[in-house]
Amino acid sequence: MTVSIAASGDAARAIDTVVPRLVTDLVASGITAQDAALWGPAAEAEASNRLGWVEAVSVSRPLVAEVVALRDQLHEQGVDRVVLAGMGGSSLAPEVITRTAGVPLVVLDSTDPAQVRSALTDLERTVLVVSSKSGSTLETDSQRRVFEQAFQDAGIDPAGRIVVVTDPGSALEANAQQAGYRVFTADPTVGGRYSALTAFGLVPAGLAGADIAELLDEADAISVLLAVDTDENPGLVLGAVLGGTAPLRDKIGIVADGTHILGFGDWVEQLIAESTGKDGRGLLPVVLDVDAPELQAGLTDLQVVRLVGSREDERHVADGELEITGTLGGQFLVWEYAVAVAGRLLGINPFDQPDVEAAKVAARALLDAPASDEVASAAAFEEQGIAVSATGGLDAGTTLAQAVSSLLAGLGPDGYVALQVYADRTAGADLGSLRDLLAARTGRPVTSGYGPRFLHSTGQYHKGGPANGVFLQIVSDEQDDLAVPGRPFTFGRLIRAQAAGDASVLAEHGRPVLTLSTRDVPAAVAVIAAALTT
Repeated sequence: MTVSIAASGDAARAIDTVVPRLVTDLVASGITAQDAALWGPAAEAEASNRLGWVEAVSVSRPLVAEVVALRDQLHEQGVDRVVLAGMGGSSLAPEVITRTAGVPLVVLDSTDPAQVRSALTDLERTVLVVSSKSGSTLETDSQRRVFEQAFQDAGIDPAGRIVVVTDPGSALEANAQQAGYRVFTADPTVGGRYSALTAFGLVPAGLAGADIAELLDEADAISVLLAVDTDENPGLVLGAVLGGTAPLRDKIGIVADGTHILGFGDWVEQLIAESTGKDGRGLLPVVLDVDAPELQAGLTDLQVVRLVGSREDERHVADGELEITGTLGGQFLVWEYAVAVAGRLLGINPFDQPDVEAAKVAARALLDAPASDEVASAAAFEEQGIAVSATGGLDAGTTLAQAVSSLLAGLGPDGYVALQVYADRTAGADLGSLRDLLAARTGRPVTSGYGPRFLHSTGQYHKGGPANGVFLQIVSDEQDDLAVPGRPFTFGRLIRAQAAGDASVLAEHGRPVLTLSTRDVPAAVAVIAAALTT
């Protein structure tokens, strides 16, 4: 078996209680048969057009030869550096695949000027993969524009250096074909977060050098068992633990503990949060290190899932936890089934994302505002180069320590802290230590993510899930800005608009937000850490 699961305590009891019911209801075979009625009448219309991922292995097979042929062609031309412009489901799976395979891929999933500029190097050996289902994603469009201009300025024809992955019929497909770009289209009945085994996951990873045929083989090896209504079905077992504990453990701690798969928690984070965080309910994924404070806090609402290396050593499963091991392709498919199962158990449509668009609309409104280039709210005060502002009814006080304390005072016994950083995620700010400090001080789960990347994943849960989060934004006020060709805004203005737009939408939903703007993010992180310990 390519995936193996072991559980104890409440997790094991959920399996014993819930899985037999799922087997009786023929849920596994129903998902495989693409039965859209499994999630109730309200979800049926959406689900009927979002279950193509169960066929992804067979549908994607012909892609392998095409991708390998293109990779060989590019290598013959001396083009061996792959940059991926994509957000959310278009970037998270390729990043996991290539990191696990040990092959280089530059993932550009940011509008931070410094991070964009750092990707605009070695153009003579670079191919850009532009990946967007709709083709209208603002971040991806801006990244494409700046690369087109850079290629042209370097005397390189973009037609030979840009590859597009999109849904058939999108505006991006038409524009790319007109420009002479190589285009790969994916199954439009697969949502972005379920697209790991489609062109969105396979094209950039394959061009970067990952063995995508093996990845599909790994998923194929588990697919038959996932389709069968049996107590041994890992999709049902994992789904029962995610959505069926009683009382519900609605914080899901994802811990990489010996697995060979690198960065899997970030992919799972989007799959869980965007699929279940809506209608005031949902599961909050929290990506944790093995020594994270949350694991020692005895949190009764935290369900720990450990990604382990092997079950052959018969390692002990800690009380209440679940351990899962397996190949990367197998894990992709098992988790997709499991989250669909969890959605059914929670009474949630796991295929829509009704609150994701709100932050995009707010950001666009700020970009379109003619009055000023400054999109952030006015600061209440400034301390050590950090401008402090608060929204959502939060009182910032007069010092940074007061502002942080005020934010954390709003944290309830079932709440969480979201650390959101709008900055260059490759710059090396010590966010892990800051996250751990927040967790240790509050005794509650702390999520962390880079914007605008997380807006395409956990952003759905933040607005649509339970109203029990408090939000700490750190925003880079980048002075070395970069223009977006053909647009009336810069990357710096865009990322500030995205941060301010998200804060405004969170405030509209009654979520308190503390925004800390700075020109030096690593230094600011150290200052914030000191404020947390005073």
